[in-house]
Amino acid sequence: MNREKEIRAFVRLLDVMDELREKCPWDRKQTMETLRPLTIEETYELSDSILEGDNLNISKELGDIMLHLVFYAKIGKEQGSFDIADVMDRLCDKLVYRHPHVFGDVEVSGAGEVVENWEQLKRTEKDGNKTILSGVPKSLPSLVKAYRVQDKVRAVGFDWEQREDVWKKVREEIEEFESEVAGASGVGAEREMHMEQEFGDLMFSLVNAARLYDINPDTALELTNLKFIRRFNYLEAWAKREGKSLKELSLEEMDKIWEEAKGIVG
Repeated sequence: MNREKEIRAFVRLLDVMDELREKCPWDRKQTMETLRPLTIEETYELSDSILEGDNLNISKELGDIMLHLVFYAKIGKEQGSFDIADVMDRLCDKLVYRHPHVFGDVEVSGAGEVVENWEQLKRTEKDGNKTILSGVPKSLPSLVKAYRVQDKVRAVGFDWEQREDVWKKVREEIEEFESEVAGASGVGAEREMHMEQEFGDLMFSLVNAARLYDINPDTALELTNLKFIRRFNYLEAWAKREGKSLKELSLEEMDKIWEEAKGIVG
């Protein structure tokens, strides 16, 4: 694509943002705090479009997120804190600094070493993360956070020597959870607390296994969610066509239609 066309489109967006901030009552009243939940929502909408493989909507949702980016920069400029040029210059400086194998004379053996160098360089920056895990946002969803935590410590060598070794840990966590279910910690609130802790350990170990086999657990789980929803919707529609309530169907009947749904809706 012609670079001048890209520049004109971006400048047009900045001009539109200036107009909106000046003349639209809703845009004028927004703050970084009021935009934050909307930005999170837009990010999830982009995620949906990516999983659906809908390129048209991906383009639209990227536009919505880009609007938010220039909106934050516009507010920053009004406050005298930063502007869009500061945002982009700092980003470019960071990318150049953290990619010495591209912009310098450092050689790497592959993507894994790139990640290791990235984490090491982050800790040498003046305003970089002071600890390995301090860069993991506290508000990340738990499943995503577990993956990011494990990925970050892997970059400094804290990982399994052989990925197959993780399954021993998974089996160990299953046994410990089953032990708590059987009442190893007695009864009542203490038992429930121990069950919750052991189930958390089990999930953490499964996330670790997914990472080691190059599977993003959040994506994998969401694809399964979507698959389950498609099949259940098929089951529900079948029952409606037959003039029945799902509660009227036996488990055997539901299982039969569920197997039928697998071949039709995936």
